Amino acid sequence: MLVLDQSLSSLAGVAIVVGLALLLLPLATPKSAWMRVLLLGLTTVLGWRYMIWRITETVPPAVDGLTFDVIAGWTFVAIEALALVSSTSAYLFLTRRKDRHEEASRNIAWWGGDPPRVDLYIATYNEELEVLERTLAGAQASDYPNLRVFVLDDGRREWLTDVCRRYGAEHRTRPTNEHAKAGNINYTLTQRMKDADAPDFVAVLDADFVPHRNFVRRVVALFHDPKVGLVQTPQHFFNPDPIQHNLYIASAYPDEQRFFFEHLEPARDAWGIAVCCGTSSMVRVSALREIGGLPTQSVTEDFLLTIRLDSHGYRTVYLNEALTEGLAPEGLHEYVVQRGRWCLGMMEIVRNVYNPFGANGLRFMQRLSLVDSLLFWTTTFPFRLIALIGPLLYWYFGIIVVNASLTDITSYYLPYYAAVLITLNWISHGMIWPVLNDVSQLIAAWPITRAATMGLLTKGPHKFRVTAKGGDRTKTIVQWPMMRPFALLFGLTLLGILLPLVFPDHFGHVAKAGDGIRIILFWTIYNLVVLAITMLVCVERPRVNRPQRENVELATISVGSQRLPSWVLELGVDHARIRGLSGLTVGALGTIALADVGDVAIRISNETNDGYRLSLRPSPEQRDGILRKLHTADARPGTGRGDLPEMIRGWMRGLASR
Repeated sequence: MLVLDQSLSSLAGVAIVVGLALLLLPLATPKSAWMRVLLLGLTTVLGWRYMIWRITETVPPAVDGLTFDVIAGWTFVAIEALALVSSTSAYLFLTRRKDRHEEASRNIAWWGGDPPRVDLYIATYNEELEVLERTLAGAQASDYPNLRVFVLDDGRREWLTDVCRRYGAEHRTRPTNEHAKAGNINYTLTQRMKDADAPDFVAVLDADFVPHRNFVRRVVALFHDPKVGLVQTPQHFFNPDPIQHNLYIASAYPDEQRFFFEHLEPARDAWGIAVCCGTSSMVRVSALREIGGLPTQSVTEDFLLTIRLDSHGYRTVYLNEALTEGLAPEGLHEYVVQRGRWCLGMMEIVRNVYNPFGANGLRFMQRLSLVDSLLFWTTTFPFRLIALIGPLLYWYFGIIVVNASLTDITSYYLPYYAAVLITLNWISHGMIWPVLNDVSQLIAAWPITRAATMGLLTKGPHKFRVTAKGGDRTKTIVQWPMMRPFALLFGLTLLGILLPLVFPDHFGHVAKAGDGIRIILFWTIYNLVVLAITMLVCVERPRVNRPQRENVELATISVGSQRLPSWVLELGVDHARIRGLSGLTVGALGTIALADVGDVAIRISNETNDGYRLSLRPSPEQRDGILRKLHTADARPGTGRGDLPEMIRGWMRGLASR
């Protein structure tokens, strides 16, 4: 009875957190400043209440010297505490939020007379034609009147000259590839500054990012303030990233970067520390000239550009509107390499350029921004790795890194965990999901940890690889090199549970854990679930018929003398899926009337359970029209929140297709 009373009393903290949430959340929206401060403040207090308990009550004392238990326990709690410091800075930033939509609308023509001259630079290296023509078709459709488009080709491909000419763009190359993307942009900008129509502003797009029609017009509006040096817009993706795609959850779970672009960047903007993320941004040329061009001391020149501009009195601001959309890394290897490069670039900045604790004239908030980024990369991912090691130390060596009872964990950890989930999901409209968030961190944890170590301990310069986009993705590929460590950890974890059951005499330490065995057992099972899903992510499913957009649109199908209305559910440059028709012959030829494109020649490919799949045969002009229709509309691709029922439906569809 006493044990039951203790268990119930230990749940009081969780009950209070949930009760407060039910009482307070209906009173305000996520834009409410006072509610954000209240909830994030409560979360911070609960987090440090938990951490103080962890440090004072759960780590083995060093009374007998530096034993393995002491070393393991203090190493684990130290990394956990640093990760909480990182989380605390994020909570601080999230207490505020800046929305510049109305500001952009008010200043849509602030210049009065002739609009400022804008250059749009599309940086490319080895992207294929299919990728580049999307971006060029989007740039051609821009509604800004004083725009010149340049393709900056570090691959020096002669065939691209004719392609650029067809889309009204200019093809530029340079003799060398020095300083990669930053050097590429600096080279062309230096040449352009000698021209009579030198630009006032330069917009930058990666080769796979398509501008919406109003991208330039909306972004230029925020330069009405002469102290704005750079405007960043969010990156949206018209294709699922590898985690979304391989787990069949693209329509039910947001891409891994969505929380940053939808919530952290607007929060950073409110504190005056929004950051440039490279593509989908625009910079004031006079400010760029003042700082000597794009900085080249880091492979993440975009973040460094923000700090350099700030040190010269120019602000980076954030316009949270879907004004571009691009291609997320489709392969898991490319996905991991990209994040490793981001981490490496951040470490280069901290080590070689702007030490946040050095005498470099940075504002306090910029120093805090650097510390926040440093802690994120150096603690979040190592902590994810050691969280897998903790139970193994117990099962195989009897080392307990968290020496606590179940009631203690319930009393101290669960209130904090509940507050994190409730608060962040309230702010983000449901983007934070246990297990899936851990999987997205774990999949790149080791490469990022390695990059952080290399970046901090070695001066460089460091080599990096450009993120590959496009290519043949029509086959199932098992990423064995990436899966192998997760499979090994899964096997060791599972074996760790089984061995004490099979050989109890050889694992007597298991019985000595007392009530704490339930914590270790839950932790172990949780790790098995995370590792199992991570291994599933390493099985890359085929990607066919890309790009495409699932949007319902009414169209007319003409086959012979028949003219039949139908719903277009899925559209790509060479295919479509329609619903609401029957009686057509597979292989029949006809046309489909698409708004803003015209009558496109079709062939009935095959019948589906609710309609047909069509093979499209557009003319070159119609193909460009479809590309613009797919990617330049004022729309937000992808999903912005988690949806459990839709996830379950996605998993069921995936099982049925196997």
